[in-house]
Amino acid sequence: MPPAAARAEQSAFPDAVDAAPYAQAAIEDFLNITGFDVALDSIAHSAENAPAMIGLDARSFGVTWESIADEVFDPENIRDMAVLMLRETLSPEALDHANSFYASDLGKKLVRAENASHDIVDGDVTLEAGSRIIAQMVQESDPKIEVFRRMTDAISDSDDTLRAVQTVQLRFLNAASDAGIIDLRMDPETLEQALREQEPFLRLSISEGALASNAYTYQGFTIDELNAYVDALEHPLMQEVYSLLNSVQYEIQANRYEALARRMTELAPNSDL
Repeated sequence: MPPAAARAEQSAFPDAVDAAPYAQAAIEDFLNITGFDVALDSIAHSAENAPAMIGLDARSFGVTWESIADEVFDPENIRDMAVLMLRETLSPEALDHANSFYASDLGKKLVRAENASHDIVDGDVTLEAGSRIIAQMVQESDPKIEVFRRMTDAISDSDDTLRAVQTVQLRFLNAASDAGIIDLRMDPETLEQALREQEPFLRLSISEGALASNAYTYQGFTIDELNAYVDALEHPLMQEVYSLLNSVQYEIQANRYEALARRMTELAPNSDL
């Protein structure tokens, strides 16, 4: 693992694959068909968690905070960033494969369920409801729970997700420090060690959160439908799609957090309360 300072300069985005640039409309259609356009909006929802990551309370900044957060996490800008990234990195084969699956009857049903889940702004609502569903499934030895675990593994690699989350945290911490928002007194090695010590908790939180989210989102699906979905997710081309979409989402989140840190210099605690 490279030093924390060096890792903070690394992007969560992967190297480009062998993909010719698309027309913008083709990627916008892809985002709409797969439902990833709605998933991108959840990045904006995460803005409310940003101050806590650096030991601050958004309420202490007054109502101006909401205005700045809305500007930095503008959904249209976020979607434009995603389109730009995907135009240069998504292979034609992967795009066609994903479009074909999500345009099917099962694919459309999945997108509707996923979009409805993403539309819930308060993520704690879905996590709490999903956790209750999982607890009931465990009690009843429901076989769906194993399908949800397979789904979690197919959608994102746990190690990659862990590294991406840490990268987002590091880039935000360093940006906030550079902007003078916080006094980051730890040297790179100490910061890296602190993040490493948090890994077991973070890994468990990511795993449990993903499982609960899947249980909530897909609670209305039969086990045959879920198995068909997981089989589709495990296809190599779909794995390419999800690896890239996850990377795009984390890269945009890190980029927006860095921009947010710079804008937070405009805020004075309680200035407009």
